[in-house]
Parts: sequence; structure tokens; C-alpha cells
Amino acid sequence: MFDAKKLLDQFLGSQVPGLSGSVRDRAGQFGDIAKNNPLKSAGLAAAILGTKTGRKLAGNVATIGGIAAVAGLGYLAYKNYQSGKAPEAAPQPTPASNQPIALPPPDSAFSLESPQLSNDFALTLIRAMIAAAKADGHIDASERANIMEKVHEVDLGSEAEAFIRDELANPVDIDELVAAARTEEQKVELYTATRLTIEPDTRAERGYLDLLAGRLNLPDALVDHIDATVSAAKVQA
Repeated sequence: MFDAKKLLDQFLGSQVPGLSGSVRDRAGQFGDIAKNNPLKSAGLAAAILGTKTGRKLAGNVATIGGIAAVAGLGYLAYKNYQSGKAPEAAPQPTPASNQPIALPPPDSAFSLESPQLSNDFALTLIRAMIAAAKADGHIDASERANIMEKVHEVDLGSEAEAFIRDELANPVDIDELVAAARTEEQKVELYTATRLTIEPDTRAERGYLDLLAGRLNLPDALVDHIDATVSAAKVQA
């Protein structure tokens, strides 16, 4: 089995070619790369989700990248929800800032060291993001071939490429995704990863998000906080 956490990093941008050093250092470097080459800066997101959505994953999301971005945003949204504040009154990330998204504390179930963030669950998050990318029905056989050509250029390895090809070709199994999220924190992370993928500006996309939130039994107020936190972390394009 390939390293799903590494693939998720590449998917969301923290292993973009040309970036090195600390998260804070990468933030400044990322701005230059994004300005000159938005497709490269968005990592696999631009290939699979489209350039528009890929660009919106710039800023804090891509500079911290991968499973850390999903965990950090999920943790912040969950903490804001538990505070009882309305989403508009809660602290949110600022995408234009060089300050990275705060990581969950070590004792949190959202922590990157938590056994909940296993390789298998990282694989589930990738499946959820690819499923979300297909929610509006625009990925046909021709588009899949175009995506896989771009994926091949990233040189993920044959096993990871085959996984992405199969996920793009197969129908969405929302039952399997929901069943993989066994704890409340995993449910938050699954919805967060999906919401990172989707800009709900069509009925199909909004409907898919609502269906997933309902199947995960997430309270409406918690969903509102996740939506607000993810929206705040994206670059508005």
C-alpha cells in the first residue's frame, strides 16, 4: 500500500516542487510560485478539481498542506462550534497571512499523532475529495484522461496513479465513506476534506454536501462552522 498521507500532502500542496524549509518559510515561497504558476502551486488539486478550485486552496491551506490542513481546519471549526459562538463571530484563518493554520494540540483527537489519523483514514479523505470533485457530474471519460495525464506528470508511482484512476472511474459509494468515519472527529474531518474540495455554487454540489452532512449526523451548527472556517481559509478568486 502506498503512503496515503504523503499523497494527501501532494494533493493539497504541502509537497509542491520548489518549496522547502519551515511552514512559515514555505508560506512566502508559495506566494511567488502561485503567482508564476498557479497549476503547479495547487498541486494535484488543480489537476483533479480544476484550476479555479485549485487556486482557492492556496494560502494557508496549501502552505501547511495535506492531512495537517484537514485536521487543523476541522479542529478550529469544532472548537468554535463548542464555544457556542456564531460562525461569523468566531476566530477564523486569514488566507492572505503568512501565519500558518494552527495545528491541534497533542492531546486532541484531531492531533496529527492521533491513531485516528491512520493511513487508511487518510485514504478515506482522498476518496472523499475525489468523490466531491465528481459531485457536479463534469468528469467524463475525456476529462478523466486529461486528469490522469497531469497526475502522471507528478510521478506518484504506479500504485497511487492506479488508485486515483479507479476512484475517478467508479461510482461514488457514500455509504463506504460514511462508515469509515467512526468517531465524531473523523466525521468532522471527512466533511472538512469534502468542503475543501467543493465550492457549493451549484445545486448538485450543495446537495452533495447536505447529503453527506446528514448521513454523518453532523449538527447543522457544526456544519455551519466548518463551512465558515474552510471558506475563510481559501483564497477568493
